[in-house]
Amino acid sequence: MIEPNATLDASPTLAEALNNDAAVTAVADADAVSAPTDAQSPLTTDLTNNVHHQRWQSYLKDCRELIHLVEPLEVAGRIVKVTGLIMVATGIKMPIGGACYIPLQDGGRVEAEVVGFDGENLLLMPQSAVDGVVPGAKVFSMEITETLPKPQFGRPPRRRAQDRARHFPVGDALLGRVVDAAGNPLDNLGPISTEVTAPLSGRVINPLMRAPIEEPMDVGVRAINAMLTVGRGQRLGLFAGSGVGKSVLLGMMARYTTADVIVVGLIGERGREVQEFIEQILGPEGLARSVVVAAPADVSALMRLQGANYATAIAERFRSQGKNVLLIMDSLTRYAMAQREIALAIGEPPATKGYPPSVFAKLPALVERTGNGARGEGSITAFYTVLTEGDDQQDPIADSARAILDGHIVLNRTLAESGHYPAIDIEQSISRAMHNITSKEHQQAARLLKQLYSRYLRNQDLIAVGAYQPGSDPMLDVAIKKRDQINAFLQQDIDESAYMQACLQQLAQTVS
Repeated sequence: MIEPNATLDASPTLAEALNNDAAVTAVADADAVSAPTDAQSPLTTDLTNNVHHQRWQSYLKDCRELIHLVEPLEVAGRIVKVTGLIMVATGIKMPIGGACYIPLQDGGRVEAEVVGFDGENLLLMPQSAVDGVVPGAKVFSMEITETLPKPQFGRPPRRRAQDRARHFPVGDALLGRVVDAAGNPLDNLGPISTEVTAPLSGRVINPLMRAPIEEPMDVGVRAINAMLTVGRGQRLGLFAGSGVGKSVLLGMMARYTTADVIVVGLIGERGREVQEFIEQILGPEGLARSVVVAAPADVSALMRLQGANYATAIAERFRSQGKNVLLIMDSLTRYAMAQREIALAIGEPPATKGYPPSVFAKLPALVERTGNGARGEGSITAFYTVLTEGDDQQDPIADSARAILDGHIVLNRTLAESGHYPAIDIEQSISRAMHNITSKEHQQAARLLKQLYSRYLRNQDLIAVGAYQPGSDPMLDVAIKKRDQINAFLQQDIDESAYMQACLQQLAQTVS
């Protein structure tokens, strides 16, 4: 409180100045005690002419301006060790999956993610090269700790740890754009103008709340539509070795599908293939309704891992809007290899052919985010390419993916070498949802064609040397007669579209 006999030279303290209401009240009370009567000085009763009031108002204004200039307090750690792909930081506490950055002396910075901890030390995986990081470099958290907002002013606090993590742009503004794993544009078309963001980890859907797979989805490929019919919300794997035509088949599906939105995740591919897929395979027509997330092989393992999660998060956003999304991820094996690099770098022991256990835990966590949403929402129909080393279908990643997916399409190298494109091996391929979304007539026709195709392949050597006598096997006689017609039905040019109704008519004509 200011005494009635306070002089004009009394200087207020900072603590008194910060309490604006108390200070003004105190001044007003002091003025009321010391103010002369109206007869003596009528102007002193007006606050606008009160010298005490004017001084306090000016002082408080200066304090407000100074407070705005004060930088917020930041807690920083320090880098104490860099070994291979891992940086060790101390002096800062952050959760697993938290994002941080290390300022460099040249003005740049290296962003990293917390992938583990050892006692009080954090294990960080950088998103880019660590060139320029010096011993003792500071580490700052990129996550802002929000205080509880007032009910009438703020939004409710984020309750999940994933919601408090970094958010990335999603939504319609990404259509027709090519971005990297951090949401930065790669197509030189300017920044992404959107305020809609989402974390990399989506919310888990109650399996009892998911809508069942009830409708077929047209992918524009005759062999798949007729023999391996795909349902909306189904997850399939495309199993093949290198150079068998996976990317071309994915581009055909992206170009001719009836899905509302296409999300393409190019994970761990060569940089040259990224441009070829966008310009030559996907084309302007396919790109117009697509979002491409590119994390090529030359980026860090963390960015490859993040690219797959980001592509899935974009698809989840469109699904929540009620749209039917086609998610194409090339490849699931590169995703597993990126997780293997991180796990081995932080000391996790290898289990199966060099793959740590965390790899086989990450795969279903990623795949289960796709599929149908709750009733009334949209769907995510996903195709994941799986590289089989040496065309070995018992590769640990291929075997694990086969168990968690709703079907698998196998590309045969022998068919590709003979000029049979797409090189789909209908004997080894299967769609687990086909019997729920197709008619009995369709299933019978597809089964008959598969039997004819298989019967001919089993007796191909006998037929080639002339050892087979016509009439010995009636079904084989039909298979020999229709061999060329069946091969023509299963083949398709890259520029040719084959929609569902036409595929069913051709299937019926082929087996009739």
